[in-house]
Amino acid sequence: MKWLKKGKIFSPVNNIPSHCMGFAQGPQAIELDDRIRVYFSTRELDIHNKYLSHVSYVDFDKTFSSVLNVNKEKILSLGTSGTFDEHGIFPFHPYKINNKIYGYTTGWNRKMSVSADASIGLVVSQDNGGSFERLGDGPILGASLHEPFLIGDPFVLQHKKVFHMWYIYGVKWLTKPDTLENERVYKITHATSADGVNWKRDSSPIIDDKMLEDECQAMPTIFQHNGQFHMYFCYRSAFDFRRNRDCGYKIGYAYSYNLVDWVRDDRLSGIELSIQGWDSEMMCYPNIITVNHRVYMLYNGNEFGKHGFGVAELIG
Repeated sequence: MKWLKKGKIFSPVNNIPSHCMGFAQGPQAIELDDRIRVYFSTRELDIHNKYLSHVSYVDFDKTFSSVLNVNKEKILSLGTSGTFDEHGIFPFHPYKINNKIYGYTTGWNRKMSVSADASIGLVVSQDNGGSFERLGDGPILGASLHEPFLIGDPFVLQHKKVFHMWYIYGVKWLTKPDTLENERVYKITHATSADGVNWKRDSSPIIDDKMLEDECQAMPTIFQHNGQFHMYFCYRSAFDFRRNRDCGYKIGYAYSYNLVDWVRDDRLSGIELSIQGWDSEMMCYPNIITVNHRVYMLYNGNEFGKHGFGVAELIG
C-alpha cells in the first residue's frame, strides 16, 4: 500500500457550531449523490468548565478538492441525565441501510473513579443525513460480561448479507505511578448482525499488539482492495501519549481474506508521521472511503484533532 498525503483539508477555526471551541475529531465520511459528507466531533465547555462532545459535518466535492458546505449546527442533542451519551458523542459513524442513513455513535459519560465510560448507540436519518433521531435512550452495544467498559469506535460494513462491526472495548484501567492518574487500555474486536441493530459479539481482541500488552488500539476502518480486506486503525502507548511522539498515536495496518482472521503488519501501511507540520507528532482516527474507484483516508493529526483533519489518497 502507498498513500499520497494531500494535506490538511479542514480546520475547525470558524467552522464549528456556536459555543464550541476547536477540534474536528474522528472524521467519518459517507458518499451522497453529489458530494461527500464528513461527520466530525467538536467540543464545548459546560458550566463546570468540562468538555462536551458534539457532532456536525462538512460537505466536500467528490475528490476532496473543495468545501461545498459547512454545517454550523449540532445535528444531534446529547443524551438526558444519566444516559450513556449524556456528556458527548465521539465518534459518529454513518452507514446507508435501506435508503436511510444509520448513525452509529460512541456516547460517553463521566465517571467518579475514572474519567469516562462509553457505549455504542444508534440514530437514524430519513433526510439524507441532515438530522438524526434516536431509536431509544439506551445503547445497542454496552458493557457486558466479557466487555466490561469503554465500548466504542464502531465501523460497519455489510458483506454477503451479513453486517459486520469492528469496534473497541476496554480491557483494563492502569494507574500511572508518578501521577496516580488512571489511563485506559482498549482493543479492537468484532461482531455480526442480520439487521444492523442486534449484534452477536466475538468479545476477544482480533489485532496483535505491537507495544506490548498495554497497547491501545482505536478507530478501525476497513475496505476491500485487490482481493483482500484491509484494516487501518490507530494505536498508542497507555502512558505518555499526549506529549511524547514515540508514545502517541500512529497508524496501524492489518489484512484479511475473510473479515475474521487478521494479520497485522504495520510495515505495509504505506503511511507514517510527517517530518514536520500538523501531523508530525501524531496521526489518529483514520476513516477510509472509496469514491469513483479512488480510495481516500481521512485522519486527524497532532493533539487529537484540535487543528482539524487531512486526507491521503491510495496511489499504489
